[in-house]
Amino acid sequence: SQVEEIAKDKMADLNCFTVESAMKMVAGTARSMGLTVEGTAPWQN
Repeated sequence: SQVEEIAKDKMADLNCFTVESAMKMVAGTARSMGLTVEGTAPWQN
């Protein structure tokens, strides 16, 4: 997914230890910018 790709690219810059937490941060930032995040979250499976 696009959120996962962005999270993996930004891992060094984010204050996260796991990809899942980085994905949550990226998705939250996208929502706060007014973007719609679609689909199911991998950490909810």
